[in-house]
Amino acid sequence: MADDYIEDAKAGLRDKARSARAAVSADIRAEAAATAAKAFFDNFALDADWIVAGYWPIRDEFDCRPILVRLMDSGQPVCLPVTEGDQPLTMRLWQDGEALYPSGFGTLAPIETAPVVEPDIMLIPLLGFDSTGTRLGYGKGHYDRTIVRMTKKPQLIGLAFAAQEFPQLPREAHDIPLDAIITETGLRRFGASQ
Repeated sequence: MADDYIEDAKAGLRDKARSARAAVSADIRAEAAATAAKAFFDNFALDADWIVAGYWPIRDEFDCRPILVRLMDSGQPVCLPVTEGDQPLTMRLWQDGEALYPSGFGTLAPIETAPVVEPDIMLIPLLGFDSTGTRLGYGKGHYDRTIVRMTKKPQLIGLAFAAQEFPQLPREAHDIPLDAIITETGLRRFGASQ
């Protein structure tokens, strides 16, 4: 019964978060992507062999492509998620010069033969977040189920607009909180990573 109540609450919050994200103007979106890239590179020192997981934005998600381009240009290993139904995500290495292909939900991903990897840092899209690092996703649990399967927990960095912040979001036992969030206003860390 409590689970049904939480899921109903999350569904209503998702609707509000989608509306808030959709209302962000095109000018803010472009500037936010550049600001996020600067905040990321100013605040995260990357070992040369660390793999950074990004995502190819869909609909009106926060655009992480400026971060991905700079990572790729510097030779940093990058992977992108592949969604296969209700299964956990498969993280495939995106190698320089390789084309991306449609992989469902309007997103792009590396080819099926690209190596499957585990990232050290994950850039994560979301619908909403709060001051404790709770992330409101799309409700399928793809990221949470993927992270618990990994042999090591990566640093989890959400990318969102400030308008997507909520005072408090419900967090269930399976919800894995973010270590940090980057918005157009900069970087915020949560929990032990503060």
